[in-house]
Amino acid sequence: MDKRKNKVDILLGLQWGDEGKGKIVDFLTPDYPLIARFQGGPNAGHTLEFDGQKYVLHTIPSGVFHEGSINLIGNGVVIDPRIFKGEIESTQIPLSDFVKRLYISKKAHLILPSHKLLDAALESSKGTFKIGSTLKGIGPTYTDKVARIGIRTGSIVDKDFKTKYDQLKKQHLMMGEALDFDTDTFRPDGLSFEEYENQWFEGVELIRLFPLIDSEIYVNKQREAGIRILAEGAQGSLLDIDFGSYPFVTSSNTVAAGACTGLGIAPSSVGEVYGIFKAYCTRVGSGPFPTELFDSNGEEMRREGNEFGSTTGRPRRCGWLDLPALKYAVMLNGVTRLIMTKADVLSIFEKIQLCIGYEYNGEVIDYLPFDYNHKNLIPVFKTLDGWKQNLRPFSTYEALPKSLKDFVEYVENYLNVPVFIVSTGPDRAQTIVREIE
Repeated sequence: MDKRKNKVDILLGLQWGDEGKGKIVDFLTPDYPLIARFQGGPNAGHTLEFDGQKYVLHTIPSGVFHEGSINLIGNGVVIDPRIFKGEIESTQIPLSDFVKRLYISKKAHLILPSHKLLDAALESSKGTFKIGSTLKGIGPTYTDKVARIGIRTGSIVDKDFKTKYDQLKKQHLMMGEALDFDTDTFRPDGLSFEEYENQWFEGVELIRLFPLIDSEIYVNKQREAGIRILAEGAQGSLLDIDFGSYPFVTSSNTVAAGACTGLGIAPSSVGEVYGIFKAYCTRVGSGPFPTELFDSNGEEMRREGNEFGSTTGRPRRCGWLDLPALKYAVMLNGVTRLIMTKADVLSIFEKIQLCIGYEYNGEVIDYLPFDYNHKNLIPVFKTLDGWKQNLRPFSTYEALPKSLKDFVEYVENYLNVPVFIVSTGPDRAQTIVREIE
């Protein structure tokens, strides 16, 4: 028997998020009957394009548009029922079909409306030291999870669910007031708190229609039965709560180890680890970004790549590809195969730069130190020729411009991991698979 069939493959981002995970999961789904999201929440924005339509998913796994797949929201995910309801409706998939394709872990935690209030209060209290939160209530929800006072999805069927909700809401409101936050005028997503709360409970009623399962049991039984499973991550490795650019990070473990705790699988169950990276770097919100561009190149990159957050709409900060940071992420995750997206965006440049190291405290290093920022970490660049061609007509790796293949091979040699997919556009069809040994 092929031992790989008993493994769970993982797909995750290697930068600060927005690497194109949604598109690639959607592309790979025909090979995986089960797609399982393992962390994060509606702070994620996974964009998919096909058949002339564009969809943005926040909580739902990106394989949901394939009729033959089962999609699982794992225990490591946090769910806002109101956003979940809107997301379901935006897909235009009939609800009768959706409930057959999507399972939800009973152990996934719920984001309450008051979590969003507390998120806003905490961010406001930081003044000029804001971390750039998406204000979706993610951090406070994970805080309650760790503090053992959170409410899990499996509790929505309990008789005392509303009592639990009211008790936690009351606690959040008291905390908000203690932070001198005006809780009376708080308007989440432009709604009054009461309006948001009413829509939130409508979302809870919708969730009750879906299979609520003991997901760790289900995943492992599927794995033991030889069903191929793809674990889908959100955000990016450099936003990991432990290994990212702390404190400018998300509130969950975005690295491969997070799939083990976020789905209930053993480390020995992990097979391939697909690491996705853009051919350049972007970041939303505050935090260090060594290769960030503040000139016309950065503006052109943002415009050509349509670099605006799919969750927040905020313009993304743009910069050249950072290979030491990428190497760090590859190490953390044990990446076995690389996927490069948005190669088409760099087609506008005559010359392309790659960061290959940093000047740091009088020496050149090739790793991310504990405390790095724009002032004490100066990137060292290597310049390569650009390809200056429209890549979307190409369908094979061999046919791609030589300068692009030189770029890919330089990255491979630096990271010592093969690139097996190159994305040349946002559509599902604009994806080139490369044969590697």
